[in-house]
Amino acid sequence: MRRVSVDSIPVGIKLARTIFSSDGGVLLEKGVELRESYVEQLRKRGISEVYLEDDISQGIQVNDVVNDETRNEAVVLVKKMMTGYNFSVTEEVEKVKAMVNKIIDELISNGDILYNLTEIKSVDDYTFEHSVNVCILSLITGIGLGFDTERLKELGIGAMMHDIGKLCIPREILKKPSQLTVDEFEEIKKHTILGYDMLKKCDRLNMTSAYIALGHHERYDGSGYPLHLKSENIQIFARIVAIADVYDALTSDRVYRKKLKPHEVYEYITSLGIYHFDPKVVESFVKYVTVYPVGTGVLLNTKERAIVVRENMKMPTRPLVRIVYDEKMQRLALPREIDLSEQASIFIINSCEV
Repeated sequence: MRRVSVDSIPVGIKLARTIFSSDGGVLLEKGVELRESYVEQLRKRGISEVYLEDDISQGIQVNDVVNDETRNEAVVLVKKMMTGYNFSVTEEVEKVKAMVNKIIDELISNGDILYNLTEIKSVDDYTFEHSVNVCILSLITGIGLGFDTERLKELGIGAMMHDIGKLCIPREILKKPSQLTVDEFEEIKKHTILGYDMLKKCDRLNMTSAYIALGHHERYDGSGYPLHLKSENIQIFARIVAIADVYDALTSDRVYRKKLKPHEVYEYITSLGIYHFDPKVVESFVKYVTVYPVGTGVLLNTKERAIVVRENMKMPTRPLVRIVYDEKMQRLALPREIDLSEQASIFIINSCEV
């Protein structure tokens, strides 16, 4: 399978992965032939990419660290929590605990915890999907740092609820499709304190989890908010969630900007590692995030176009790729696979549509 823009879908081609709605229903089932009416519905829902199954991507398997059903269940939970009229911190914490336990079990039982950016994101459901993605990314980082199960649970719960304070922010500000004014941004920033105030009152929640809501916008160099803390004065869970939060935000389309490519976000985070983020946490984070996700298209320095077949954890910028178009954009009769870690003269210069 391969990942393509909805604007590049050939009519009649088969969908390779089921697409869920944030309400728990199935939008489009795996294996369905994509008609123009289906593609238009995806556009209306803010879904910009899907996975397809065709001859040039045959045999390429895109694996997620958490199965689709669990991820979808988590998104539904967060949506109910963030849009419910009768919000109860105590009740929601118990539900989040159960979901985080389920995610941790899947991550630990999965021998390969490389985050491959497989989820199909919707602009409309960004807030809910974001909370789940930040939780998964934070847990993967925590596993990489050697956290035991109890610490992982505390981290995961706080990560999934890190934006809970946005329940108290006016909806018109949260959903504004253009740049925020200075006053509006100051209002948004209050979600850290508001969220912490909500969570710290719950006696079933560890304070280290509650602190994530307060501290996930602090920065290692002291340039963050709301307390302008620096380096080790920022609680370790908040330092982890800070990176996961930025990574998922930048790899997601928003109403006011287009997402960045995974390799661009990877470079952004690693370059800011000694400024905005804890370098030790960055080191663990980038070990488990793919630079060029499996199933995506890449442009080589030879001007050939290829699909990523398998990642390379030791040399993340040099995966195994399948070349399907030559330098003149002519499709090859027989695509060939090359391991870029064994080809010093050939390398990826950008991601692209294939």
